[in-house]
Amino acid sequence: MQFIDKVKLKLKAGNGGNGIVAFKREKYNPLGGPSGGDGGNGGSIIFKVDTNKSTLLDLRFSKSIRAEDGENGKGNNMFGASRDDVVIKVPLGTIVKDIDTGEIVADLNTLDSEEVICQGGKGGKGNYHFKSSRNNAPDHATLGTPGQERNVLVELKLLADVGLVGLPSVGKSTLLSVVSNARPEIADYPFTTLKPQLGMVKVGDSSFVMADLPGLIGGASEGKGLGHEFLKHIERCRLILHVLDMGREDPISDYEVINEELRRYPGNLEERPQIVVANKMDMDNAEENLKRFKEKYPDLEVFEVITLINEGLDPVLYRAKDLLKQTPQFPLYNPEMADKKVVYTYTEPEEFEIFNEGNGIWRVEGDKITRLFRNTDFKDDDAVLRFSRALSRMKLDEALRNKGCRNGDQVFIEDYSFDFVDDEDE
Repeated sequence: MQFIDKVKLKLKAGNGGNGIVAFKREKYNPLGGPSGGDGGNGGSIIFKVDTNKSTLLDLRFSKSIRAEDGENGKGNNMFGASRDDVVIKVPLGTIVKDIDTGEIVADLNTLDSEEVICQGGKGGKGNYHFKSSRNNAPDHATLGTPGQERNVLVELKLLADVGLVGLPSVGKSTLLSVVSNARPEIADYPFTTLKPQLGMVKVGDSSFVMADLPGLIGGASEGKGLGHEFLKHIERCRLILHVLDMGREDPISDYEVINEELRRYPGNLEERPQIVVANKMDMDNAEENLKRFKEKYPDLEVFEVITLINEGLDPVLYRAKDLLKQTPQFPLYNPEMADKKVVYTYTEPEEFEIFNEGNGIWRVEGDKITRLFRNTDFKDDDAVLRFSRALSRMKLDEALRNKGCRNGDQVFIEDYSFDFVDDEDE
């Protein structure tokens, strides 16, 4: 299976159906009153964890995903049909970023994770809802609200407790194959591991997930080699097993190269606890290299192993088990949104903001006023009057006046303009 871990999508939730104006006109009930039904709700777009998936391959060719619009209301108090939500199943460990804001809107890191990424629009009200003792025959209805839309980056960051790092061909894949049931490709040449491999490791009465990541090289954090695409998977790991080939010419330099790449990658990877695994101790120069390494780093705990014959690995696994018990999960790092919430939660939309475009032209923007504007049928005089009253309650006139708006200036809401009339100047 091809490993796909990053996909860009355009998402659009369904719009709400419009409420309608209708009256009962039956033979024996000529004054049956208003009977316009409500519009149905549009479908939402929901991301949900599916443990049967391991990549984002299903989404690779889905450039755009759209939920259906709600049905318009009908006469005789019949509501329009609401549409089903579109549920997108993704692997455990998937995050969803809003491309336009950089915000992480969902972090699907538990088995029951499920997030509404785009909320469907609400159906409009039919005229039946507006009947009152003062108005027995209301002749207005409301439009459905538009569904939310987002441009998102869907990214998979594997959930593993322990990540294996090191230069190519140091023995990471062999280690994983020996201690777990994973079967990564193993060969005596660089970059045999082209995609992350996961294995379940059992230690005593407990277990943990270990990930073998493609070998890193100097400059991996800047995009060199294969490491740039897979460094992000270490963000999920709570513990790093740093595998060194003690048979190489200079394992001290190898160790420093990898740690520098971890430090430079924007994910606080250097904060993870590390276990240093000195592999290939059967090589001729291994003992001398290990001695020099310990002299350079006397405070490091180093485990001597020969992964090929499963020698010395038990102490490594038990040490990993102990460290995992005392190491919490690390939060995802997002430099653009470091001071904002990580998981999307609903907040009440702001009413409006005012922008002076110059030359007597003003623009009013804001989620709440835009929603009110789109929900108004400007062909209906009563609807226009209600819109005007709503703006008055928001004190838009006062806010415009305080900003310097004057009689006759043009005020834009979306693509429509209104002439500002300042009653206080009269």
